[in-house]
Amino acid sequence: MDQDSIIRLQTCDERLIKVITAVSMFWHIRVIEGHRGRVNQDAAYSLGKSKLLWPNGKHNGTPSLAVDVTPEPIDWNNDQRLIYFAGFVIGMGRKMDIELRWGGDWHGWNDPRRNQFKDLV
Repeated sequence: MDQDSIIRLQTCDERLIKVITAVSMFWHIRVIEGHRGRVNQDAAYSLGKSKLLWPNGKHNGTPSLAVDVTPEPIDWNNDQRLIYFAGFVIGMGRKMDIELRWGGDWHGWNDPRRNQFKDLV
């Protein structure tokens, strides 16, 4: 994990830090965002990357209850890789008794094809 990723991860809840740090032992990853301030949250909403305005997103708290993370090299067009990676992250969380909710399966249906809002990182 690069230094910028470490800094972003440090803005997150300790449970997320624990899981993502463990995942980084098996994958080369990039933390895209942890805490998201008002300007970035409202921009994410305007761009359709979030359904929520400030201060209602899980990224908006201190510490952040959300983290955006992706495997490297980054390939935004490889949904299958992001889905596989998410399964690994969720599995690591379960191994640590930390339940996670992933943006590719907001409702917990275990079927990303049924998700109507694509947020795979």
